[in-house]
Parts: sequence; C-alpha cells; structure tokens
Amino acid sequence: MKTIEVVAAIIKHEDKIFATQRGYGDFKGFWEFPGGKMEFGETPQEALIREIKEELNIDILVGVLLDTVEYDYPKFHLTMHCFICTFQSGELILNEHEAARWLTKDTLNSVDWLPADITLIDKLKKIL
Repeated sequence: MKTIEVVAAIIKHEDKIFATQRGYGDFKGFWEFPGGKMEFGETPQEALIREIKEELNIDILVGVLLDTVEYDYPKFHLTMHCFICTFQSGELILNEHEAARWLTKDTLNSVDWLPADITLIDKLKKIL
C-alpha cells in the first residue's frame, strides 16, 4: 500500500481551533486540519508554513508536535504530523477549501471530520 506523508496545522486561538472543509477530491465536503504533503528536502515545519501560505494566505508560527497520526484509508496509508500552530499575519483567503470555522471544545464534534483527523478530537478537547 502506498504511504503518503503530510503535515497538518492545528491553528489555535484562545479557546478555538481552526478547521477547513475540503473543496475537492474523494473526500470533498469533509472537514480537516489544513496542511498538505511535504516536498523533498523540507522539514515538517517548513512544509507546514508553505502549505498554509498556499492554502490560506496566512503566516503561522509552528509550535509543538501534538501527534503523528497513522491511518489506513482504502487506497493509501497516511502518516500525518500534526502541530499546534498560531496565526501570525496575513488576510485569510480560502484558496482550496469550501468553508472554514473556528471551533470550540463544545463544537469540535459539530462537523463531519475526515477519518484520520477525527482521531485528534479527544486530545484537542483536553487542551482547549
């Protein structure tokens, strides 16, 4: 099975977490933490800064690694490095997503998460 390695930004602001809704592909309409594939020679942190700039037009500060999720989708194995991040600057523009929301501890379960991303929800409730 093919393995895809990606990075995800858990952008935290006070008691809220930023989530985005996919606008394309097999999982269109599902919610996720923004991010994407690492390019050759990039560290996870560098990839995350680049991906968030491309997807959301903002600059972030990458903090601690919350978790590395290993998940088997039907067509591939996903390794997803998930970092707690904070917004630094820029004007938010959804270049690839249909929608975005700031979710609180009480609203984290209000969206239809991708299977790999939903594995992080219990950990996030503990830090919000």
